[in-house]
Amino acid sequence: MGWTGKVLRVDLTNGTSTSEPLNMEWADKYLGQRGLASKYLSEEMDPKADALGPDNKIIFATGPLTGTCASTGGRYSVITKGPLTGAIACSNSGGYWGAELKFAGWDMVIIEGQSPKPVYLTIFDDDVQIRDASEVWGKSVWEADAWVKSTHQDPMMHVAAIGVAGENKVLYSAIVNDLHRAAGRSGVGAVLGSKNLKAVGVRGTGGVSVKDFKAFMKATNDGKKVLKDNAVTGVGLPTFGTQVLMNVINESGALPTRNGRDVQFEGAKDISAEAMAEPRKSDGKPNLLTNQACFSCTIACGRISKIDEKHYTVQNKPQYWQASGGLEYEAAWALGAATGVSDLEALTYTNFICNEQGIDPISFGATVGAAMELYELGLIDKEKTGGLELVFGSTEALTTAVELTGKAEGFGKELGLGSARLTAKYGRPELAMTVKGQEFPAYDPRGVQGMGLTYATSNRGACHLRSYTVSSEIMGVPEKTDPLVTEGKAALVKAFQDATSAVDSSGLCVFTTFAWTLDDIAPQVDAAIPGDWTTEKLLEVGERIWNMERMFNNRAGFTAADDKLPERMMKDAAKTGPAKGLVSGLDKMLPEYYELRGWTPEGVPTNDTIDRLAM
Repeated sequence: MGWTGKVLRVDLTNGTSTSEPLNMEWADKYLGQRGLASKYLSEEMDPKADALGPDNKIIFATGPLTGTCASTGGRYSVITKGPLTGAIACSNSGGYWGAELKFAGWDMVIIEGQSPKPVYLTIFDDDVQIRDASEVWGKSVWEADAWVKSTHQDPMMHVAAIGVAGENKVLYSAIVNDLHRAAGRSGVGAVLGSKNLKAVGVRGTGGVSVKDFKAFMKATNDGKKVLKDNAVTGVGLPTFGTQVLMNVINESGALPTRNGRDVQFEGAKDISAEAMAEPRKSDGKPNLLTNQACFSCTIACGRISKIDEKHYTVQNKPQYWQASGGLEYEAAWALGAATGVSDLEALTYTNFICNEQGIDPISFGATVGAAMELYELGLIDKEKTGGLELVFGSTEALTTAVELTGKAEGFGKELGLGSARLTAKYGRPELAMTVKGQEFPAYDPRGVQGMGLTYATSNRGACHLRSYTVSSEIMGVPEKTDPLVTEGKAALVKAFQDATSAVDSSGLCVFTTFAWTLDDIAPQVDAAIPGDWTTEKLLEVGERIWNMERMFNNRAGFTAADDKLPERMMKDAAKTGPAKGLVSGLDKMLPEYYELRGWTPEGVPTNDTIDRLAM
């Protein structure tokens, strides 16, 4: 009921696969997906293990609502130790792959060991095979997807794969499913590459049962009405996608620009949702073709875009290549504002390459921005870059850099290290806009104070999807708070972190929380699975998950000293916009946050906290 009750364990070293029952005691405490898989990871591996070594494990996990008719019930997560950060990593993806895994009868797939040769995995219900991938090794995600489907004569199979970037262990490489949906952050693709696992193809013929069908249908239908009637989930996201935020955040003075030196980008309007929808001057056609939904989603925030056929980037590309997953806000920011590039077609091309080769566009764009600052300061030159002129605003530099990084060639190998390692290599580590080694996303901590605390305390390194206080500080959801003050932000961040942990573990998309609270989600979970699932229980589960992840990181060697922001955010005041003159007030928020969490001043959960959460 909700859960299938089955776990698939794949040992790549020995080439075997086995079925085992889901630990239902853990499921009651950690729900599913992010929480439950992180519990398995925490119990089964040493957090100090090499992220790219055979002792690391990688888990593909669904939630109890994945594969159901609950709106957005198509999510899955990839949980492992992240090679970019060395911290626990959970990367969430949509599309159809997660639902297909549930239809095949599995709650999660635990992959361990290391294959001596390139392989791929096929899951046809209970028929699980580890197969030779030598023919498709060295190919892109898109080529691998087509090859697996063709080889098995099944166009309805859903494939999650890595590109050449993952094979070459680019530290922020992604796992891409359904061609342009991605488990994108922290380098989960590099972990698959280290294990010589190219792809996982899934085909299921079953379904997902629920505890109380009538109650479930009522709860999910009530939830869908709330989403439809909400201005964000019913109008904004379906019409403009996440790109609706570009001009909003820029006007708020919180758009990190040119590696965080500025907080507003003069080219924002040229790479915004509105620009994507406008007819081009060259051919009269818009960049955006249509929106697209993931499995069981009533929001449909996804974008499908087509590049101008006359644009230099696609002159030698096949026709089919020119239309694919369009720009999301985070990608448009990282590839645009962070690098100073305002050419919409070039950004779309770069995003396509990220999809094709399996690259996190957030970390890639931010790393290019850091490299551009190194270049401007004379710390790297054309001799080191192989002739690439890495100047802010250079369209050619951006599009060439993504090609090199995707293939792990030339200077692309250095860009594949991520900005923390790249800037450290050239003696200026402070130029990396990272937390715990992961590049922070599209919100400047000086202009949105809560996001500074969010980044600093995120268990997977800087991340907006662990505590999206922008929802409150900028959009007024569920209530408006002042983005420029630090008061009350510790409690706000904790509340968002705990709630999001529960949502991520349910199988639902976090975008529903623009309209839903846990009061809307609890009845859906309660009708789907055994137990008494109240709002209060979901919050407790979320808090337990957050503390478990923190304890994994503590055991891996992370301390309170790692809960920090780049020096630039703490010392260089915003130059323009509403936040002009402000720096991040992290030092004011962090002690209060630790106290609210029930942690020691060293950032370690106390015994009382561990006992209270029954950990």
